Amino acid sequence: MAELDEETRAYFAKCQEKIGFVPNVLAAYAFDLPKLKAFSAMYNDLMLAPSGLSKLEREMIAVAVSAVNRCFYCLTAHGAAVRQLSGDPVLGELMVMNYRAARLDARQRAMLDFAVKLTETPHAIEDADRAGLRSVGFTDRDIWDIAAVTGFFNMSNRVATATDMRPNREYHAQAR
Repeated sequence: MAELDEETRAYFAKCQEKIGFVPNVLAAYAFDLPKLKAFSAMYNDLMLAPSGLSKLEREMIAVAVSAVNRCFYCLTAHGAAVRQLSGDPVLGELMVMNYRAARLDARQRAMLDFAVKLTETPHAIEDADRAGLRSVGFTDRDIWDIAAVTGFFNMSNRVATATDMRPNREYHAQAR
């Protein structure tokens, strides 16, 4: 790990204060501070900034994409986030195993079907897929956000899997 600059130490301290630990994904990126900052900025923008998608919906996308890619790190960490944000441990488990078995509303189902299709067969996305999202209330900006979160987690899943990144133990017991 590279020596951390003041900004990164403060960011890690904020994580420690807010959630009780520094996520291993951040520690893993700490060998290259510019990459850590780029990853963190993109994650924070996609997952925490204002959006027509709720934080729960964004976490649901993260889990559905990670399930397709079988990413242990992201399934564990973002499965915990779904449990926490929804207040429903069963939903969190269903999302990890098979979102299609969860009792989702039409909006959530359409969003996740789109994210999974974009993950599995991006070349097959067409106007009808976007029209389906609009028909359940998503705006063009929301569709952009769905696509951006989907793309980010496809990238993150691949990096986590390629580097054998392991989730913090704390995630396993959260919100159960």
